[in-house]
Amino acid sequence: MSPTRMASQHRWIYIGAIVLLVGMMIAGLLTYTQQKATNEAYRKANQLNDALVAKGFAARNPHNIALTLGTDGGAVCDRPNSDLRQGLWLTQLANGAGGPGMRPVIVDRRILEAGAEVIKVYCPDKLADYQEQIDDLKTADVIND
Repeated sequence: MSPTRMASQHRWIYIGAIVLLVGMMIAGLLTYTQQKATNEAYRKANQLNDALVAKGFAARNPHNIALTLGTDGGAVCDRPNSDLRQGLWLTQLANGAGGPGMRPVIVDRRILEAGAEVIKVYCPDKLADYQEQIDDLKTADVIND
């Protein structure tokens, strides 16, 4: 066999090895980026959990917090002060009945402060607007410890 014929026969092996190597490099970069985002999500979840425990709430599973809020706060930080979001939020502060039996309730200030902790950790630039919203609500000490 001549050297040129042998090289042409093995060219596909070389090309395949190069394609495989490039594919593995891309997969490695994507995995590294995802792992970095996961570490950031867990760091923020632990920070939020510690802040909530310091406020007197029960400890939560940081894994669930990280899955729900991710690194950017998810839906909590997506325009939290828009009119639609505020309307939905106020609707949730009700007695739980449906239809004509639905009534607003006086909510405990600690619940609103828990929401402030979430915003403080995930989107601190929106905290002042949130504080304005909760300052307008009538609150009382209604949670039995």
